[in-house]
Amino acid sequence: MSAQRDRSDRTTTEGKRSESSGSACGGWDSGRCVGTPVCPPRCPRFLDKEGRRWTLRPAAENDLEALLEMYDAFGPADRAQGVPPIGARRQREWIELLFEEGWNVVAEAEDGRLLGHAVYTPMDVPDPELAVFVHPEYRGRGLGTELCRHVIATAAERGRERLVLHVETHNRAAITVYRRLGFVTEAREVDLRMALELNEPIATDVRRPPAARER
Repeated sequence: MSAQRDRSDRTTTEGKRSESSGSACGGWDSGRCVGTPVCPPRCPRFLDKEGRRWTLRPAAENDLEALLEMYDAFGPADRAQGVPPIGARRQREWIELLFEEGWNVVAEAEDGRLLGHAVYTPMDVPDPELAVFVHPEYRGRGLGTELCRHVIATAAERGRERLVLHVETHNRAAITVYRRLGFVTEAREVDLRMALELNEPIATDVRRPPAARER
């Protein structure tokens, strides 16, 4: 069985299990969903700006190969601050380290491919760092923003105090997204250092069920 088929089967099985427990909506129109006590911090279902369906879920160890496939598509212009690193071996070591030290979320397409990845790391500090990556061909759809919301929701749910990130000063699109999410600039050097206090309203709003939230 291929890795892609295995991921698809796993997603289908988990979806059925979630629905049977009342933790998931029965369809993709979740606008009326008020959530259940067993729902994750943020609803895993996401429709992007083009109407494409995605499942955003915590990463699993067997997602490593699929993430390597995603990062193989990154060219020099798609890298920032040296990540993702160049070369399969270095990428594998980097992902393994993120899996070991951070909380990771992936964006899974309907065909089972992983095309987005975000993380906060390390997990055991009050102010971990956020990083987000989207396959170059799937940017501009709102996927990176939604991945960030999942990180914010989970970090707040787990008692983190704030999130920090670094972004290149010329990356205006990313800076705009981060500001809309509530991040503010703390330092301006080669890169911008931005931070979000997790007692801000957005950290509560992103954890509301779809019917009750604004973001």
